Amino acid sequence: MINKEQIAADYQTIQDEICRALEQVDGKAKFEEEKWEREGGGGGRTRVIQDGNIFEKGGVNFSAVEGQLPEAIKKSLKIDSDDFFATGVSIVIHPNHPLVPIIHMNIRYFEMPSSFAEGKEPVRWFGGGIDLTPHYIVDEDARFFHSSLKAVCDKFNSEFYTRFKKWADDYFFIKHRDETRGIGGIFYDRLTANEDMSWENIFEFSKALGRSFIPIYTELTNRHKQETFTADQQQWQYQRRSRYAEFNLVYDAGTKFGLETNGRIESILMSLPPTAKWLYNYQPKPGSEEERTLSLLKKGIDWV
Repeated sequence: MINKEQIAADYQTIQDEICRALEQVDGKAKFEEEKWEREGGGGGRTRVIQDGNIFEKGGVNFSAVEGQLPEAIKKSLKIDSDDFFATGVSIVIHPNHPLVPIIHMNIRYFEMPSSFAEGKEPVRWFGGGIDLTPHYIVDEDARFFHSSLKAVCDKFNSEFYTRFKKWADDYFFIKHRDETRGIGGIFYDRLTANEDMSWENIFEFSKALGRSFIPIYTELTNRHKQETFTADQQQWQYQRRSRYAEFNLVYDAGTKFGLETNGRIESILMSLPPTAKWLYNYQPKPGSEEERTLSLLKKGIDWV
């Protein structure tokens, strides 16, 4: 049976692969790495890329932390054990180009080591997902993105894409705006082994999703990075970034978990954009691409 050390090691390898590829796509900026340790147990590698040809700010973070769970987390997870181990890779990229989308990905594993005692059912699960937040929604890009994710899912379970796509629509939803954060993607949590899927298969799915990031985002970036854009389009980009920030600070479970388990604040808030704007009561022009994008920030759109 796979163990936490193997999972953490393979996630580190995926972090390395993604960082090398993103540097190649950008062609200018390099990742800066900061290794850190968490008081209470474990640590991670924070890698940030900034001021590149395409990537204004981005992070590809790895962590493997352990220790005692705060009462608030135990209550929210509905578990009794005190100890935990969590490892994962988390990515957010904010491009400087309004026609290149924001992207987020996370693959993660959680277990409670004390639950592995003989005769007990271990408490462990995988989670993750990938979602896209275009500043301007391009139908062809949305179809490519979702078709790529469906292909990954279908290799493991024909029901995964439909199930996890709906989960993403519901999760990445800004309730106070009544709009989705972007065009969704897939999201899953507490995925455990069963009679149809072993722990090894779930882990392979997690890694396959992680390794889908580069071919997907490279294609989307290369489609648009040479296109010209206007100052008005960049202002719209800053406006859309503000919605991204609102979701991450108000609703995101990963942000809350990191803050409540005494995580490293710089790594947790790496997901926030470098520049965003909150224009008062902004209304797009009727018939504009901005208005069209807002009209497509809805749950349940079938992009495949």
